[in-house]
Amino acid sequence: MTPISFKDAAKAVSSASLLEGTFDNVCTDSRQIIPGCLFIALKGENFDGNDFAPKAIEDGASCVMVERDCGLGDRQIIVEDTRTALLQLAGYYRSFFNIPVIGVTGSVGKTTTKEMTYLVMSSKYDTLKNEGNRNNEIGVPLTLFRLEKHHEAAVIEMGMSGFGEISRMTAIVKPDVAIISNIGVSHIENLGSREGILKAKLEILEGMKEDAPVIFNGDDDMLSKADTGKHPVTYYGLQNDNCAYKALSITSTDDETASFECSFRDGTVKACLPFTGRHNIYNALAATAAGSFFGIDAKTALEALKQYKATGMRQKMTKKNGITFIEDCYNASPDSQAAAMAVLGGLNAKRRIAVTGDMLELGDYSETAHRLVGKYAADHNVDILFTYGERAKFTAESGRENGIKDVRSFTNKSALINELSSILKEGDTVLFKASRGMKLEEVIYGVYDRLEEMNE
Repeated sequence: MTPISFKDAAKAVSSASLLEGTFDNVCTDSRQIIPGCLFIALKGENFDGNDFAPKAIEDGASCVMVERDCGLGDRQIIVEDTRTALLQLAGYYRSFFNIPVIGVTGSVGKTTTKEMTYLVMSSKYDTLKNEGNRNNEIGVPLTLFRLEKHHEAAVIEMGMSGFGEISRMTAIVKPDVAIISNIGVSHIENLGSREGILKAKLEILEGMKEDAPVIFNGDDDMLSKADTGKHPVTYYGLQNDNCAYKALSITSTDDETASFECSFRDGTVKACLPFTGRHNIYNALAATAAGSFFGIDAKTALEALKQYKATGMRQKMTKKNGITFIEDCYNASPDSQAAAMAVLGGLNAKRRIAVTGDMLELGDYSETAHRLVGKYAADHNVDILFTYGERAKFTAESGRENGIKDVRSFTNKSALINELSSILKEGDTVLFKASRGMKLEEVIYGVYDRLEEMNE
């Protein structure tokens, strides 16, 4: 981090400081104080960072940013709201860097799109990206503080659960290009409708120059007709003829790769990439389109995407005892469930087994959404459907109604682990998919432990 003086930092957040000197690290966790840092005391549901300000100074912080007088004299900068101050300070720091920045958002696939766009941009530029799930009003500013003089570009993912969040983040990120992957139903409980979700996602435009380009999924019914004002739109997709970047002749050469022809303004390029699922082809097209704005041709972009590897629990494929497991428990919505079931249905397997759990934050749409998942499973030839959680019982009912003969429901993880482990056979493919709050990975690891016991 480029050093900032305490006085300039205070001015950036509409406060004042008499403290001489500079800092080159910002900390928001009092347990991870870096000597000489600025500690910003945030409030959470179960803690108040202001309470830890004196301890932060004891542990080596040079100064603290707090919402009340903590008795620390010149070593405190007092602001009205530390969350707002964190954003303001990050925006000030962002202004030091005149580099291309791509903003990424969407209901489903934004993290994968970010990762792929990062690979494309890294083929030409020293690029920064959000790490992990740092895509909120704390993670985004902390990511911006990681900008260094050597960086030549940045790819910043922005998530949200309600109105105004992306607006506040894009104001400090100031993207030169924005990608919106799709408009689904995630967070519909807070936003009321897909129209509300579209409005919230389009907030990303607020931080951009009025004629800055945007990249939209042209197959998405909401995005294909969204009003972007003076922002020119580049569409990508598989179906819409208006798409400037389009995938043709899609095939899977095996269970781990997808082949297609990328059609764009200047011709076509053949691609064979290390992932499965049409949804990932969408993400690759978005990344390829983004690269084109910064001098990266489609052939170079698609070559860079050969380095892609699934991270965390996002459709990570693992093989044990001749069984293929698809770990996809990072989060879930009806849209991502449909994509995951399509991947499962497209793989070569003796039996396709889906383990699906509750999806959260769907409000009045919850029962309908869970019933849709049961239909998706049937439509994609799932042989055995396991469900976990109270809401997922609607998925089980729908699965039976749509023709799946073997459906089993659980509200106890140990019972689910026992039964699933007992029926697995070589040649099976098993998908795990649920909202993050369901912690379905505990079932995955429990099954893995049972398989290891069988090998002993």
